[in-house]
Amino acid sequence: MDDIDRKHLERCLELAGTALELGNSPFGSVLVDGAGAVRAEDHNRETTGNDATLHPEFELARWAAHNMTAEERAAATVYTSGEHCPMCSAAHAWVGLGRIVHVYSGKQYAALCAAEGMPPSPVAALGADEVTRSVVVEGPEPMFEDRIVALHRRRFAMSRGQ
Repeated sequence: MDDIDRKHLERCLELAGTALELGNSPFGSVLVDGAGAVRAEDHNRETTGNDATLHPEFELARWAAHNMTAEERAAATVYTSGEHCPMCSAAHAWVGLGRIVHVYSGKQYAALCAAEGMPPSPVAALGADEVTRSVVVEGPEPMFEDRIVALHRRRFAMSRGQ
């Protein structure tokens, strides 16, 4: 992971913060093409959109399928504040996107939820590399861990009415 990767992860954290401010779980993602240009970005909208599948990683996979060639998708990187869940990992692989780079792993998130007394996810905490067959997955990035954990803890407090 290099400084360019960290720059994009920084943007993912900003998007996660936006999601939280709007009342959603703090997840944000950025789709970067092989030339380094940001092509699309999104944040979680599962609460405000009243749809548990409105994850940014899934939406970026859908966007890429409609707006990028197969070659462009294969050369692209999806940066995200949290590792793709199994649903998003499958969408990523099905549309043929390239590398995934994340701040915080699904296993870390599941452990944080358990430690905070939050209900478990209805989906197993499988790593993106356990769901996909050939996608390179990089992360977690420890330098951002405190920030993403703080965002998640704020969301947990909000869900408890604190």
